[in-house]
Amino acid sequence: MSRRSYDQYCAAARALDVVGDRWTLLIVRELLAGPRRYTDLHADLPGVSTDMLATRLKDMERDGIAARRRLSPPASAYVYELTPSGRALLPVLQALGEWGAPLLAERRATDAVRAHWLALPVLQGLAGLGESGVVAVRVDEGEFFVRVGLEGDPYGEGAVGEGEADVRLELSAEAAAGIARGDLAVAQAVRAGSARVTGEGALAKALLRG
Repeated sequence: MSRRSYDQYCAAARALDVVGDRWTLLIVRELLAGPRRYTDLHADLPGVSTDMLATRLKDMERDGIAARRRLSPPASAYVYELTPSGRALLPVLQALGEWGAPLLAERRATDAVRAHWLALPVLQGLAGLGESGVVAVRVDEGEFFVRVGLEGDPYGEGAVGEGEADVRLELSAEAAAGIARGDLAVAQAVRAGSARVTGEGALAKALLRG
C-alpha cells in the first residue's frame, strides 16, 4: 500500500505524515515503558484489531520510530521498542495529554483504563520537583513505574519504565482521576492526604514537602 501524505512543505504536516494515523501515538505511549511483545501491546490497546496493530507496527519500523528484535534464548520471542526518533516523541505525548486532560470529565462506562496510562501526567508532576529517582506508583488498577530525571535511562530522560523504586506513591481513586484530568498536582494530592508516600531519599522528601 502506498504511503499517504499531506504533500505540504511544512514540518507539522511531515510529522503527521509519520505519526498522524490512528493508533500510532498510542503505540508509542505503550513502548515508552520499554520493549513490549506484540501480544502485550494488543492487550493494552483495547479496540485495536490484530491486523491494524500489525500494520501500524510495520509502518513505524519503516519510518524509523520503532524496531523489532529477537530476545535471547530461551525466550526466543520478538519485542518491539522505540528508536531514538520514537523516544523523542515523549514531550509530544505529554503536550497532547496536557491539552486533552480537560476533555476527560467523568469516566464513561465504555472507557477502558490501564494503570500505566496515568504515567505521563504523574511524570510531569514529579519532574517539577527537581529531584531524580524511580517511583513505583500504585492505583486501583495496578502498579507502574516512572523514572524521573535519571541520566543514562535507556528510554530517555523521564520516560516510563520499570526499575527498583526509590519512592512508592499510592494514589486514591479520587487523586488518580484528578491528576489524569489535570485538576490536581501530585504534590497537592500528597498534602491533601489522598496520596501516600514512602521512601527516604531526596525525591520522597521533595514530595512530602510539596
